[in-house]
Amino acid sequence: MTDLLKRLLVGRALRSGQLHEQLLPKRIALPVFASDALSSVAYAPQEILVILSLAGVSFYAYSPWVAAAVVVVMLTVVASYRQNVHAYPSGGGDYEVATTNLGPNAGLTVASALMVDYVLTVAVSVANGVDYVGATIPFVASNKPAVAIGIVVLLTVVNLRGLRESGAAFAVPTYAFMVAVLGMVLWGGVRLLIFGDELRAPSAGFDIVPEQTNLTAFAAAFVVLRAFSSGCAALTGVEAISNGVPAFRKPKSGNAATTLLMMGVIAISMFGGIIALGLASGVKVAEPSVVAEDLLRPDGTPVGPGYHQQPIIAQVADAVFGGGSLLFVLISAVTALILFLAANTAFNGFPVLGSILAQDRYLPRQLHTRGDRLAFSNGIVILATAACLLLWGFQADVSRLLNLYIVGVFVSFTLSQTGMVIHWTRHLKTETDPRTRHQMHRSRAINFFGGVMTGLVLVVVLLTKFLVGAWIVCIAMPVLFLMMKGIRRHYDNVAAELEITGDYDATVLPARNHAIVLISKIHKPTMRALAYARATRPSTLEAVTVGVDGAEARQLQDEWERRGIPVPLKMLDSPYREITQPVLDYVKQVRRRSPRDVVTVFIPEYVVGHWWEHLLHNQSALRLKARLLFKPGVMVTSVPWQLHSSDRLTGRPEPFAAGSVRRPSGRRAEDEEIGAR
Repeated sequence: MTDLLKRLLVGRALRSGQLHEQLLPKRIALPVFASDALSSVAYAPQEILVILSLAGVSFYAYSPWVAAAVVVVMLTVVASYRQNVHAYPSGGGDYEVATTNLGPNAGLTVASALMVDYVLTVAVSVANGVDYVGATIPFVASNKPAVAIGIVVLLTVVNLRGLRESGAAFAVPTYAFMVAVLGMVLWGGVRLLIFGDELRAPSAGFDIVPEQTNLTAFAAAFVVLRAFSSGCAALTGVEAISNGVPAFRKPKSGNAATTLLMMGVIAISMFGGIIALGLASGVKVAEPSVVAEDLLRPDGTPVGPGYHQQPIIAQVADAVFGGGSLLFVLISAVTALILFLAANTAFNGFPVLGSILAQDRYLPRQLHTRGDRLAFSNGIVILATAACLLLWGFQADVSRLLNLYIVGVFVSFTLSQTGMVIHWTRHLKTETDPRTRHQMHRSRAINFFGGVMTGLVLVVVLLTKFLVGAWIVCIAMPVLFLMMKGIRRHYDNVAAELEITGDYDATVLPARNHAIVLISKIHKPTMRALAYARATRPSTLEAVTVGVDGAEARQLQDEWERRGIPVPLKMLDSPYREITQPVLDYVKQVRRRSPRDVVTVFIPEYVVGHWWEHLLHNQSALRLKARLLFKPGVMVTSVPWQLHSSDRLTGRPEPFAAGSVRRPSGRRAEDEEIGAR
């Protein structure tokens, strides 16, 4: 049943040689890698207005300048990452750039930042989508955490089916969102500029009570900077394409750069269009926690707790197409859907990053293996688990989650662009071709400007969001950094300990082999273990049992002699009725007598076919093996005896967990097919 359910959900397993079939053309890669960046236009413009509303409606006058600053940063980042894609097409992205040019510590800093940001991308996108659905379905609004976790589970199953299948499934909704929003922006612009129509949002006549009047110049500047930092959420997901270059069809770098440019143009057009139409139609949005008291109706009364504040896209759609119209419903539906699908960008980026980190021994090696559908299944499951915990802990509250957002991505932006400046500077020292040098100078200038811009944004984000939640990310990143350093240290220590050194002689054999067969009673498994032990021709052989009950011990001794078993039986005394410790003490005693010899302990075990039978058998054997494995010079051999219930598993294919026992298909194949480092 387990295998059948897995095949039903995930699909049939793919051969390693089919990996090239999972590579993506540009038309599929755009929705796969750009859904996060494109979906951010659903909430980034609104976040700008929400923060400015803290100082009152009059501060909406700053929103065009704030939006223009965000657009400048977005253009810079897109141009900068096009340089990254061509220079580092292997899929390491920001991590590889920082590691190569700034050192391992900078690379780990970027990796920890991206891992936190990927988890937050899933949590924020899904929580925001649940908000949109909850506006029309009360059940969803009252069960937000559970519904959000259910959506994450569904996305996990789809991504476990493989990159190509998930891309095909998400392509139609993503393109529908792009067409719907761009169509709304164009039609709204035509109505305003050509027909001279007046666009009026549902909240156009409302007013907002400022949190504080008569702000000082410093306080006003702080509000504007905080609005800018919140609007920079529109930049999340831009780095995903540089991390996913190996998933593109050849020419990988060229296709990735083209896709990145298309994504940037579309995202900027939608972002600028939505905020322009929002201001033109008089949209008013307040902080969700105070909207009931601070948002005032035209008659000056608060809207009250029963008022549902529509998102900015819904209000713009209402103004452009009319509330309740078919196009209005379509805009609302595709917006909610794209917010759910935005999490798919993280489902593609996090597993690839985890695979590269595992290959570099900074994460467990299991993250470098591929599952049945040639996806990095373990990374997908870990990302989904972390996002579900975050959604549960923060009750799927978008406002609280957004305060944790974009810190990590701007850390990676800044370090990546700094690394690229060093990259071009290093290559300029050896390059002599004038045309190539001109291109390198231009690329370095773009990356330098990008590094300065993203560094300034990072400072602004930390100053404006640290106390309202960003401090959690500032703690999580160093914790991940130290964890990865610890994992690398462990792997390095193990490798050094296992390395064959000059004084190690592999031809030296133990002087003798003392065999011990553990028995509890005389039955078929015992006789098989004795026969197998004798077949290994040890130097000495004896059977050992623990005498817990005196009568049973004497009965076993009598039967042993009556059957004439040609192996001496050793009876260990156990006054406290314990089995494990007397055996350990006896093995230690044998080792002490002959330190240069080895002791082989044979343990008969039952092989059963049902999970509940494991609870009824082999518990003593498991405890003994667990303790004996820590004894130097002691070898433990299990001698299985298959019970009839195990026949049901005969000929059954091995039930693989997702990527748990697989190995990469080879460095050369990986270099060719997925661009591994």
